[in-house]
Amino acid sequence: MTQVSELEGLTGKGGRGSATVARVGALQGAIDSHGERAARRQTVYVYQAPVRLWHWVTALCIVVLCVTGYLIGAPLPTLSGEASNHYLMGYIRFAHFAAGYVLAVGFVFRLYWAFVGNRYSRQIWMIPVWRRLWWWGLFYELKWYLFLVRDPKKYIGHNPLGHAAMFTYMLVLAFMICTGFALYSQGAGAGSWQAAMFGWVFDIWPNSQEVHTWHRLGMWSIVIFFIVHVYAAVREDILSRQSMISSIVSGERVFRDDFRD
Repeated sequence: MTQVSELEGLTGKGGRGSATVARVGALQGAIDSHGERAARRQTVYVYQAPVRLWHWVTALCIVVLCVTGYLIGAPLPTLSGEASNHYLMGYIRFAHFAAGYVLAVGFVFRLYWAFVGNRYSRQIWMIPVWRRLWWWGLFYELKWYLFLVRDPKKYIGHNPLGHAAMFTYMLVLAFMICTGFALYSQGAGAGSWQAAMFGWVFDIWPNSQEVHTWHRLGMWSIVIFFIVHVYAAVREDILSRQSMISSIVSGERVFRDDFRD
């Protein structure tokens, strides 16, 4: 099996960091976002089963939440007949609340797995802004997506641009969970656990309509992320010659080219 290039303990600090960036810039092999040693294999097991399960369950929840959330904010026209004969809005709200609970439980589980899973399960929870190599990779990936450079770089985990996007996405998810449960507490009552845990949101925005507005803006930011995320995954699968979509199914990152230093 063809060996993938490896990097030995690159730190990206001081003068040595400049040499590191130059070396990585010329390298065609697989590296990770920290510039550390890449496995000497053409196929690398990256995403463990719990991470893959969380990914697809969260994706399904996001679809349900965005569709039902839009309809809650912009309800369908009035249905014919007596109101008591229909429970359409009730079903929509129930689907939204149920998906929100599943999303929140999944978020907590994903945070837990960052402590017990492999190194790649922890990647999205922190961005190494102190590493010069990471910043170099971020701007290189940006140029790659803008078709300003010819050759892609290979990453075992997330590339730096995807890393930053996923970190931001997790922050937005946390924001949506907090504001969502805060709004839910208005119906659950002042003595509910939702009010006890998330009532502080109304200390920031005393007017609940403001919370609704921010929650809805968060929804649209997730819709935009969802579209860009799917586009980037398909694009990388085709152009960068490394698996993306199949990786989140099988867990394995496959490098399709023969890389040499």
